[in-house]
Amino acid sequence: MSTNDVVVLDYGSGNLRSAVRALERAGAHVELTGDFDRALEADGLVVPGVGAFAACMAGLRSVKGDRIIGRRLAGGRPVLGICVGMQILFGRGVEHGVETEGCDEWPGVVERLQAPVVPHMGWNTVEVPEGSALFAGVEAERFYFVHSYGVRDWTLRTNDRTRAPLVTWAEHGGDRFVAAVENGPLSATQFHPEKSGDAGAALLHNWVRSLSA
Repeated sequence: MSTNDVVVLDYGSGNLRSAVRALERAGAHVELTGDFDRALEADGLVVPGVGAFAACMAGLRSVKGDRIIGRRLAGGRPVLGICVGMQILFGRGVEHGVETEGCDEWPGVVERLQAPVVPHMGWNTVEVPEGSALFAGVEAERFYFVHSYGVRDWTLRTNDRTRAPLVTWAEHGGDRFVAAVENGPLSATQFHPEKSGDAGAALLHNWVRSLSA
């Protein structure tokens, strides 16, 4: 296996090819597969996602993706979630009154944005915390969002027992929501880095480079 060997998890979610191409441009050797062992063994795993939370969780479970994520993180192996691939890392999602269990890597609820115009669609700045490795060099840039749901309240409290995750925020129509999280081997973005031009390319390059650090 080459260094920076990345699997994009294929579990029936759309728009996977653009993620593959963007990661290849960022310097990774990329394979699109739903194979359990391959996804477990790669240097990095990317979990994209579009559409409904419940449908993404059903697709993820169909390839045992929730178990793959859990086992990788238990071994300190990097995972990057994108869009709904970030949302399913939280405890639960609520859409149209239907509640669906997520992977529960972080506590929190994915719920409809409370903004005058939904979906939130287009380019937006983000509020990046100090010390971010993911956003190094692109802290002030804009990223491309397209979503109607998000995590509006970060509830994980570490009480200094472990290093607190770095949480990046964004705002749409007066409503604040989680735009990205960096938590040891687990990173995620609500926006689409593969659709975010040079800024997104730089962010993916930062993540790919971290795999061999």
